[in-house]
Amino acid sequence: MTQMHWARLLEPIRLQDRPSGTGREVGRSPFHKDHDRIVFAGSFRRLGRKTQVHPLTENDHIHTRLSHSLEVGCVGRSLGMIVGERLGERLPSFLTSADLGVIVQAACLGHDIGNPPFGHAGEYAIRDWFQAARRHSPQLFEGLSDAETRDLLTYEGNAQGFRIVTQIEYNQFNGGMRLTAATLGAMLKYPWTVEHALGGGKFGAYQSERGLLAEVAELLGLRRREPGVFAWCRHPLAYLVEAADDICYALLDLEDGLEMGILRFDEVAEVLSQIAGLEPGDPFVVELERMERSGVSRRRRVAALRGAAMERAVNEVAEAFVEHEQALLGGNLDSDLLEHCHPDLAWGVGRAKELARKRIFQNERKAKLEIGAYTTLGILLEAFIGAAHELHTTGTSSFKHQRVLALIGENTPLPSWSLYASYRRMLDFIGGMTDHYAVDLAQEMGGRLRGE
Repeated sequence: MTQMHWARLLEPIRLQDRPSGTGREVGRSPFHKDHDRIVFAGSFRRLGRKTQVHPLTENDHIHTRLSHSLEVGCVGRSLGMIVGERLGERLPSFLTSADLGVIVQAACLGHDIGNPPFGHAGEYAIRDWFQAARRHSPQLFEGLSDAETRDLLTYEGNAQGFRIVTQIEYNQFNGGMRLTAATLGAMLKYPWTVEHALGGGKFGAYQSERGLLAEVAELLGLRRREPGVFAWCRHPLAYLVEAADDICYALLDLEDGLEMGILRFDEVAEVLSQIAGLEPGDPFVVELERMERSGVSRRRRVAALRGAAMERAVNEVAEAFVEHEQALLGGNLDSDLLEHCHPDLAWGVGRAKELARKRIFQNERKAKLEIGAYTTLGILLEAFIGAAHELHTTGTSSFKHQRVLALIGENTPLPSWSLYASYRRMLDFIGGMTDHYAVDLAQEMGGRLRGE
């Protein structure tokens, strides 16, 4: 079986920007540049006003997509550095453990950059709008290929993220952020297009980025899932990005649930203690008991427990990665790294996700706001997709659609573009909106006018 090789998997070559050699500057590597390019991107900054779990919350302690991404990046960096230290000389000579850490960190920072307003509820709202449009307005899909239609019916934040970093930000349609192939590979949790999506329907690139996906896979030497199929096995570091996301999602959802009064302190503490591997009489447990007697707030006690849980999870995941290195390089690890950790840890993360699914995700306020997300995005999609369709099919725009397209400015599609390209540009605009901007714009389009 063909193995992937670290020397190619950690390739620092950039899309549309290929210097000779590895190009190390004083104080930072090409991978540190990747980190900085993501941090300074407008699409990354807007994550501060996008839903993580709880839409439009006014509580400053609740996570947004930005705070979540930053925390995932911290966990990812630790994972990468530990793995880098453990792999040692098996890695290319030009790469340090700090480089491996920042590759994973950069990929973690970018892992949610393609999420639309209202998070996963926004994804479903966009998908459902196109599903309904296909039934009631089939003319909107005339001329699209089957794969292009499936792209629209399955709006996918991962694929939109790949489009943003390779096409939209900075060097528009000329390499985008021009990240290294290694960082792009670590970001690609699903390195295939919609035709090869697995049961969950997840995929990592739209038809518009099909060629770029193939280019990244070729540069990195990713293994194909099957001969001749346009789908590849994951980059091994993508498993670390996934683990960092799962750890933060599970643990910090609990913290948010407690903050909002959805979960009780004792049930959150029980799960975090299980993940941390704490036993009665453990010095850390004794300290927590002292903190409680001293009147230390629940928030600080949970933060301490969360830190202990994260430390154990990071060490266990890094150990599992090194233990299964050959399976990862062979592209045949068929489960996530957390499943290869101590059963207590896997149970704790699973229990955290169960609490989130049954209690947090079913919260009444959250449900009401997610229903509102459908209304908001429906208004926007009707306006922008309708404007794109009219411009493409007639070459002109009604006065109303002229005003809609004027909102996009320099990124307005041209009549000569394909219908698919025009729709993608509309979805770039809508998907890039913050929650608040989407709500305000939809309300104004719906007739709520405000003066200066």
